[in-house]
Amino acid sequence: MILLISGASHTGKTLLAQQLLEQFHIRTLSQDHLKMGLIRSGQTELTPLDDEQLKEYLWPITKEIIKTAIENHQDLIVEGCYIPFDWKESFEEDYLQHIQYVCLVMSETYLLNHRDEIIRHGDIVECRLDKELNIKALVEENLYNKMMCERYQLSMIVIDDQYDVFEQTKRLFQVDKNVTIES
Repeated sequence: MILLISGASHTGKTLLAQQLLEQFHIRTLSQDHLKMGLIRSGQTELTPLDDEQLKEYLWPITKEIIKTAIENHQDLIVEGCYIPFDWKESFEEDYLQHIQYVCLVMSETYLLNHRDEIIRHGDIVECRLDKELNIKALVEENLYNKMMCERYQLSMIVIDDQYDVFEQTKRLFQVDKNVTIES
């Protein structure tokens, strides 16, 4: 099973992938690691600030990694903000039946009420160079992600009151063909 975890910055994609890795021993692919490897190795002229161009650049590579994992009957978690909302168009039905997707979306209320907590948790799994948090931009990005998930009929977890993404995700995803994760 392939688990795609998407969402805006600071929604906890990497933390969720890490928790799933630790509990279920499923390998993970961080699109941020892929991005930085390609940038640092000189394979692209893009910079970490070129988000839209990076999505176009990284997705063809990511989708082929996903296909390879499926063809080899391997479970894989792919997390990052560079998964396009029309990702299903990249796969034939034989592949789609092996892929689950969720987008983490924080409500405006959650972002406003939990700003300090979000900042505190920003470095839990990875070291962020940018310690600033632009709440207005995050609100806009999360609203956009919610709208796009609705447009493309994609699964999302809306974080509105409490942050219980791990338990909700366990209920959404089937880890392999025989075992359903339940809380």
